[in-house]
Amino acid sequence: MKLPYCFAPRRTRAQRIAALASWLLLASAGAHGATAAELATAQATVDQMPPSATLRKIVENGAIVLGTRESSVPFSYTVKQQPLGYSYEIALKVVDEIKKRLNMPNLAVKNVQVTSANRISYVVNNQVDLECGSTAHVAERDPLVAFSNSFFQYGIRMAVKKKSGIRDYADLANKTVATTAGTSDERILRQMSIDMKLNLRIISARDHAEAFAALKSDRAVAFVMDDPLLYGKIAQEGAARNDYMVTGASLANEAYGCMMRKGDPVFKRIVDDVIANMQRSGEATKLYDTWFMRPIPPDGINLQFPMSAEMKALFANPNDRTVD
Repeated sequence: MKLPYCFAPRRTRAQRIAALASWLLLASAGAHGATAAELATAQATVDQMPPSATLRKIVENGAIVLGTRESSVPFSYTVKQQPLGYSYEIALKVVDEIKKRLNMPNLAVKNVQVTSANRISYVVNNQVDLECGSTAHVAERDPLVAFSNSFFQYGIRMAVKKKSGIRDYADLANKTVATTAGTSDERILRQMSIDMKLNLRIISARDHAEAFAALKSDRAVAFVMDDPLLYGKIAQEGAARNDYMVTGASLANEAYGCMMRKGDPVFKRIVDDVIANMQRSGEATKLYDTWFMRPIPPDGINLQFPMSAEMKALFANPNDRTVD
């Protein structure tokens, strides 16, 4: 496994100059992104700041790399190869702040699509600088990565077809249930099967779209996942959305945060401050309304998912604590 950037050997001055020279050459050749002057100014700026491996990497590469998702509606998803969503807009706010801090208005943004199964390794192995999607901040992940202030709180429940008659978890006994591989939901579901002696057959799908497809095609009788994601998948069904329902008591309450590599408090503080300022100023509330209470791309679906009391409390008191 590759070492996180913050634990990798520090580049020598000659190596940094060589990397910068490479980007200066690209800039002078008309490449997209920061200009030669911006790169030189940013290098001087980061040299004067408290040490931040992530900011230094961003300057040396002339780009920030964001981890995005394919089908985490409405948090981070892709339409015609373009990422968008509630969480993605938060990531772009962080990018705007980094541009200001580094004096790099033309900083390039590179999007790398990740899955529930590989997102942590992409951060640990230095393949993405920031992942704002639908990643739960749970204690078991703290030894591997750092999390920002939380930007969403939710419960874990299940989506079923109304005609199935399934309303609670005891109704799942000896049946096939879908969830998404690499999520905390998968772990919780497997433990519930053991604790309640349900003898579940569990489909661990590649992503949320594949898991919902198992429910839709009757290969599974339920899809267990974060409730806003369940509402998102149901909303995408158009007129058929009335065939589904979200049910069951919450198996756990969790919170999403942006994920970054450990050992870089300077970078984490920037991300935390952006999220806290959005929440305290009311900007985050407006963003929530845009993505959860209004029609969203590409088909104009409306999740009709009002902000919970827990979310309002989070916005009033921004923090990076786990809920579990």
